[in-house]
Amino acid sequence: MIAKGQKISDRYQIIKSIGEGGMANVFLAFDTILERNVAVKVLRGDLATDEKFVRRFQREALSASSLTNENIVEVYDVGEDNGEYYIVMEYVEGKHLKNLIKKRGKLTIAEVVDIMLQVTSGLSVAHEQYIIHRDIKPQNIMILENGLVKLTDFGIAVAMNSTQLTQTNSVMGSVHYLPPEQASGKGATLQSDIYSLGILMYELLTGKLPYRGDNAVEIALKHLKEAIPSIRNELPDVPQSIENIIIKATAKNPKNRYADATEMHEDLKTCLEESRKKELKITYKYPEYDYDETKILKVKKDSGEMTKKESEEVIAKKITEGDLSRRQNKTLLILMSIFTGIVVVITTVVLLLPIMTKSKQVLVPNVSNMTISEATQILQDNGFVVTSTIEESHSKIEEGKVTKTNPAEGTKRKEGSEIKIYVSTGSKEIEIEDYIGENVDYIRGTLQAQGLKVIVEYEDIDPESDEDVEEDTIVKQSVEEGETLTKGDTITLYVPNIKNLYPNFTDGAYSVSDIIDFAEEYSVRVTFKDSEGNTLAINDDNVFEYNDYKIVSQNRAAGSKVTTGANLNIVLDVSGSSSGDCDGGLC
Repeated sequence: MIAKGQKISDRYQIIKSIGEGGMANVFLAFDTILERNVAVKVLRGDLATDEKFVRRFQREALSASSLTNENIVEVYDVGEDNGEYYIVMEYVEGKHLKNLIKKRGKLTIAEVVDIMLQVTSGLSVAHEQYIIHRDIKPQNIMILENGLVKLTDFGIAVAMNSTQLTQTNSVMGSVHYLPPEQASGKGATLQSDIYSLGILMYELLTGKLPYRGDNAVEIALKHLKEAIPSIRNELPDVPQSIENIIIKATAKNPKNRYADATEMHEDLKTCLEESRKKELKITYKYPEYDYDETKILKVKKDSGEMTKKESEEVIAKKITEGDLSRRQNKTLLILMSIFTGIVVVITTVVLLLPIMTKSKQVLVPNVSNMTISEATQILQDNGFVVTSTIEESHSKIEEGKVTKTNPAEGTKRKEGSEIKIYVSTGSKEIEIEDYIGENVDYIRGTLQAQGLKVIVEYEDIDPESDEDVEEDTIVKQSVEEGETLTKGDTITLYVPNIKNLYPNFTDGAYSVSDIIDFAEEYSVRVTFKDSEGNTLAINDDNVFEYNDYKIVSQNRAAGSKVTTGANLNIVLDVSGSSSGDCDGGLC
């Protein structure tokens, strides 16, 4: 049991728990050697007793540590301490993408494309090395305050794959993004990650998942049998090029999907260009698979229908058995090759030994507090290539001395790997002022230009309690006026999270009936007019006649506060409307 204050491997001091999962618990810890915060993922006790699982867990985590990309959470260290198996990773101050979906619902098209470009950028680095994530879902994607997206649990998902689906509590979390070939017991490929990316993109755009069910089995069968719902039927404003990406990514037949994340990334880069707005709907080149659900589970037993838990365990067992069967066949082939070609193997090992020795992995040495020339020489002596030096403020290391490297000291990299050196510019104090009432974007930019890390958080505000509060105005700050910070320090600015805001009624998602319901809910007086300024007599008897008319404008700006008793004026385009009572509704 990991406790607050405990030190793992006499180095990582636990600060607090920041997450719990079916496979492992995650802690915020302080690296006492490099003096930085890290995230430590500790394998759950019952899994730590499985020797085969532990070996695979360590091997895949070490493999993931070779991945270097700004959109991937970096793995620093893998180890064991008194029976506790752990992975040390970069600590990211952000939120899971799932939290953003819960808070915002559907995201804008531009936001979704940006997020998917970043995710595919990180994933393409892994796919180039044929590392399959196998657990792409918003819970494994972090988004920082500055919009940077980071993909986490690389390699860890691979190590846990065959075990996690036998955990009934873990089935529902991943089955929403489960590729049909894995649901039917086949192995994962690069295209399996692509399928999960397609489901993720659909969820970001709509705010909901394409396949739903009461249990994991029901959802998995939908992945196998049902084509993904048309996103343009629900959101007509989504360009066909966007829908085509989702259709291609979520094809049942992997041959119809993108070959890897790089190919999907390249398609995303041009999807919003003018030339692709009138793109035709994509059709599949190869026939789609008709998966046989009986290979996944038998829904009847001698005693009657399976329970939900039993059904989940069956599908999990089938998926795991598929992986196990392939591993056994692969092992048999390897053994046959060894016995029949032992001479060739020995000869090959002898010939490749010098090459293998050259590409061995070495630890990045600690060069902090050294001069640039001293650090460069030591890094080169260890087989690294120094590519650049980057200046940063540091309160403890004097100007001109090295503060750190990237990759960091203590991490393993192949000989010949590129490395960056960070050099101290000394400590520069920044005096904090009173920012309450100021525009958050202006203050954030000003402070970031001085080298501070700025976090913006929302403070719940009742709009009726303070009519002067504006949406982007700072209402609180974490550092008081007069206090000083240095470059690299963090300050948190709080802006109001006003609960009741006017939506954009002109975006095509609202009808006249919806606006009337909104007005009743928030005690707002609503008046409907035509483009000439004439008031429309709309009542319970004729409201449905106006639901199809286009909403042209609103006098209350989208995103502004809703106040009780306010007048809301809505202009409708009633051109071409049929005549009737009150001269076509005009009075």
